[in-house]
Amino acid sequence: MHQLTLAEIARGLADKKFSSEELTKVLLARIAQLDPQLNSFISLTEDLALTQAKAADARRANGESGALLGAPIAHKDLFCTQGIRTSCGSKMLDNFKAPYDATVVAKLAAAGAVTLGKTNMDEFAMGSANESSYYGAVKNPWNLEHVPGGSSGGSAAAVAARLLPAATGTDTGGSIRQPAALTNLTGLKPTYGRVSRWGMIAYASSLDQGGPLARTAEDCAILLQGMAGFDPNDSTSIDEPVPDYSASLNGSLQGLRIGVPKEYFSAGLDPRIAELIHNSVKELEKLGAVVKEISLPNMQHAIPAYYVIAPAEASSNLSRFDGVRFGYRCENPVNLIDLYKRSRGEGFGPEVQRRIMVGAYALSAGYYDAYYLKAQRIRRLIKNDFMAAFNEVDIILGPTTPNPAWKLGAKNSDPVAAYLEDVYTITANLAGLPGLSMPAGFVDGLPVGVQLLAPYFQEGRLLNVAHQYQLNTDWHTRTPTGF
Repeated sequence: MHQLTLAEIARGLADKKFSSEELTKVLLARIAQLDPQLNSFISLTEDLALTQAKAADARRANGESGALLGAPIAHKDLFCTQGIRTSCGSKMLDNFKAPYDATVVAKLAAAGAVTLGKTNMDEFAMGSANESSYYGAVKNPWNLEHVPGGSSGGSAAAVAARLLPAATGTDTGGSIRQPAALTNLTGLKPTYGRVSRWGMIAYASSLDQGGPLARTAEDCAILLQGMAGFDPNDSTSIDEPVPDYSASLNGSLQGLRIGVPKEYFSAGLDPRIAELIHNSVKELEKLGAVVKEISLPNMQHAIPAYYVIAPAEASSNLSRFDGVRFGYRCENPVNLIDLYKRSRGEGFGPEVQRRIMVGAYALSAGYYDAYYLKAQRIRRLIKNDFMAAFNEVDIILGPTTPNPAWKLGAKNSDPVAAYLEDVYTITANLAGLPGLSMPAGFVDGLPVGVQLLAPYFQEGRLLNVAHQYQLNTDWHTRTPTGF
């Protein structure tokens, strides 16, 4: 059962080959057996899962149907779940039980999805390796000595290891697509505003976006269908009709115009990954796509712009964690200033502290114009580059990451080296565009992903291309040894 995709589970439940309760018990037992190797979960919700599974079986018995009805999933541990710890991978929120469900959690629960637990993540979603979590690093099931990517690394590792078929993640600068690439999954970052951010604990409010992680594009379409939609509780949610993503999967790629930016193939890209990307292009050409070289001239400025904007917004968002209202509080504070200093100093890890300090500096009166304002202007130039490119092509294709997964601890002494792993993904967040990573091969036994970018609200186009590619390749079917 653990090898079934979401789509196969939906068919199996509809045909009464097994019940949601049976499937849930199998997967919970598998998590208990295998997750100690991976550390992909922070909290398991066995009682909730079994209750939801029994309810889903009862709904099916009463004639209800739906692709997510009875399907087991997990949530990245920054989606608030009522009465269950929502930690954000931080000591700061280790004792926090959310008083309400995030919109994404509520929507998926209403669709009948079964929540098996909350997955591990980089602290407050700040990281590219899933090594900054208060609960310890997550390990890559393809090689337990390597990172799974971050910050949604717990969700990625759990799905890649067949502990469950799909999970939610969030993407601020590549945090769905990058771990998807490093663990041989399909991961989708929707258009900014497509999925509600209400109840999703914020890192950088103008960049964060929730999305699905699964083994196939077909499964991502199913999960996104349950997640997407306008939410009046979220001021950044966009009131745009949600199409039937599954219905567009089988469209022909004949005449599809694919742009490949020349800036992607610089000295920083592993040449073995470059070869796999070119192989993917050839595969899509066989399916009728037309490929041309394009340019994104301001891409070189993306990392410095992102690492001003994101920390600036983080320093503002995380100012609420002061030891007064909720979350971690230091022992025996001498006065209010001591309470603030020690609660934040003890509650936040080194990476979060680093980004808060960078952000506070960039927002300070003397430097706001020089750093934050200039970074926002660069952001606009990057968006303009994409708009110009999409006048010529339908999608943009390139590598998801410049390198395969690195060894645990290899970049801990050099944070900037880890930041550079986001070079291909952060532009989509700065511009608010949808992006998808899909499996494209292996380097030294480690997975590699190819990234697709599309115009606003064209998630269906990305899923269509990925699905057609996956019908003609088998990279996404490979399973890590031992899982």
